[in-house]
Amino acid sequence: MRRRRVARRRLLSWIWLLLASFSLAGFVLFMLHQQQDPSHPTLERDTGTENVSPPRLNFTEEVTSASSFARQLAEQMTLAKAYVFIAKEHNNLHLAWELSSKIRSCQLLLSKAAMRGQPISLDEAKPVVSGLSALIYKAQDAHYDIATTMMTMKSHIQALEERANAATVQTTVFGQSVAEAIPKSLHCLMIKLTSEWLTEPPSRREVADENRNSPRLVDNNLYHFCIFTDNAIAASVVVNSTVSNADHPKQLVFHVVTNRVSYKAMQSWFLSNDFKGSAIEIQSVEELSWLNASYSPVVKQLLDKDSRAYYFGDQETSSEPKVRNPKYLSLLNHLRFYIPEIYPQLEKIVFLDDDVVVQKDLTPLFSLDLHGNVNGAVETCLEAFHRYYKYLNFSDPLISSKFDPQACGWAFGMNVFDLIAWRKANVTARYNYWQEQNRERTLWKLGTLPPGLLAFYGLTEPLDRRWHVLGLGYDVNIDNRLIETAAVIHYNGNMKPWLKIAIGRYKPFWLKFLNSSHPYLQDCVTA
Repeated sequence: MRRRRVARRRLLSWIWLLLASFSLAGFVLFMLHQQQDPSHPTLERDTGTENVSPPRLNFTEEVTSASSFARQLAEQMTLAKAYVFIAKEHNNLHLAWELSSKIRSCQLLLSKAAMRGQPISLDEAKPVVSGLSALIYKAQDAHYDIATTMMTMKSHIQALEERANAATVQTTVFGQSVAEAIPKSLHCLMIKLTSEWLTEPPSRREVADENRNSPRLVDNNLYHFCIFTDNAIAASVVVNSTVSNADHPKQLVFHVVTNRVSYKAMQSWFLSNDFKGSAIEIQSVEELSWLNASYSPVVKQLLDKDSRAYYFGDQETSSEPKVRNPKYLSLLNHLRFYIPEIYPQLEKIVFLDDDVVVQKDLTPLFSLDLHGNVNGAVETCLEAFHRYYKYLNFSDPLISSKFDPQACGWAFGMNVFDLIAWRKANVTARYNYWQEQNRERTLWKLGTLPPGLLAFYGLTEPLDRRWHVLGLGYDVNIDNRLIETAAVIHYNGNMKPWLKIAIGRYKPFWLKFLNSSHPYLQDCVTA
């Protein structure tokens, strides 16, 4: 029994000894772990952090940050560029070369920082900043004082403004030239169509004569539209888009007036294309023998030598390049003011410019109540600059005594005219009066809208804006939703849809209604 007790005691002693050893070893390891340098993480932690890439630098924010070296470099570089100009003016070419060299170093450093996506460090910035500062101080010390610097900078700013203004004028002239020029494909098409008309058999010409004598042309139960243009393709798109969106295209009548040069091509085009049974009348403006210089002041002005010199003279003749535009000397552009006399038997008509595309049925326009007014038009004074004072010379008492300078402007291009009310108000006589008063071009400079604002003053009924959306010939930011809901979209401006300078995102709306399958059109486009 005694031996068993001794053995049991020894076993317990060994167990306690082992437990004490393990406890001591654990305590030692724990202390060693706590004393380990936290700046040297374990391998496992290294492996985990190596895969996390630092966020890339937003260099725009870096350059604009008040505390960044990038901004300091950019500001010093701008100042150094100014001193380069000043040094060159004072013929200190060596200093100009030194400054230019440091500017290049600065640009290189900024470029590297932007490429790597990391901010510029003090070590990188210090030599460049120091070098630039020394050179700027050297430039200041070389009698380039503040007064000299300001005068020099002012002269440079003025020179730059003059160059910018000259470039703007030149851009306007070039854009105007492109807009006025007849595209090669359109010129080719007109020649082919004219040649076809000249070789047409007599039966085809008889069809044209029948169209001109159709009783539908004077039927006031039908829907009448007028277009005044010398562009066969443009007129075709207007007619095609109108009939394509009409509920009853056979009830539509189109009255197209062109000039002698385009008459044969226009006849040939409209006879060779189907427009869903609508009636189409083609006239030449030269047939309107009553519209002459003895009756119309505008005809007299268009034939006047001084007027032609004003529009087609040297660039010094006028300060506005857009004035030198052949359309202002085209009688077609002014026919809109003689509609009741061109169509004496009609009671209501819709006028369409040749640079519009119709997207909805326009026949509801004929049932609109104009409340006794002559002209139904979409107003454009949602923008402040489309008020009367922007179009007319209100310093002339003849204008200021009769018109409100804040009166709202409106748009030509899609207008519904009540011809009965027109004749009653004698709007054409109003127009002739104001054209006569403006023979010296003191009341307005150009265009048909200013005299239209005068002639239809107090006689215009505002239409819902969705009837007529403008700006597709110059404004690249028109909301697509506005275009899609519009009854008529208007490519007013220089960027016409048939030109290469057309705005790309608007061109498909026009091309949709162009008969691209016509063999002449295919030949001329690929020629």
